[in-house]
Amino acid sequence: MIRSSVRSRIRAARSFSLRRVSSRAEPRRVSGRVRDAITLADCHVDAALLWETRTVNTPPTGSLHHIELWVPHIGRAREEWGWILGRLGYDPFQDWDLGSSWRLGGTYIVAEESPALSGRLHERTSPGLNHLAFHAGPREQVDTLVGEGAGNGWQQLFAGRYPYAGGPSHYAGYLVNSDGFEVELVAAG
Repeated sequence: MIRSSVRSRIRAARSFSLRRVSSRAEPRRVSGRVRDAITLADCHVDAALLWETRTVNTPPTGSLHHIELWVPHIGRAREEWGWILGRLGYDPFQDWDLGSSWRLGGTYIVAEESPALSGRLHERTSPGLNHLAFHAGPREQVDTLVGEGAGNGWQQLFAGRYPYAGGPSHYAGYLVNSDGFEVELVAAG
């Protein structure tokens, strides 16, 4: 069995297919030479790390890959979406003349001023996208984002019913930006 550091065992494990992990794994041929098999009993930490790597590299079926929003003014979208997404933990991901994107984990959100736009107005109450809802952390974080929204292009919706516009047990803030896109910021717990 491999008796070296955890990192070298992970590298060795990645060099061959782990179709089955059992306590009686057989040696396998890799690049013309036989390597010791890695077993669950000998490297349970390694198996957990390999599983974590697999789940990051292979998202679950049905999870979101990306959302693309067509916007009427990319400069304004970069400012407004950049602020809210940055505050929610997204990092700038891609940038080009007529678009930008922000990534969190395996999902990214694109804002693009496409030359194929059929209009310049987004209406959240028309058929199509109504809003995007985000987990926004503790209640204090939701309060802060709602309070800072107006200074960053986002106006509060349903202010008279804040923070329970979604119901008595649903603590959330609702904001709409200059282009009419709505976000729901849902508090943890």
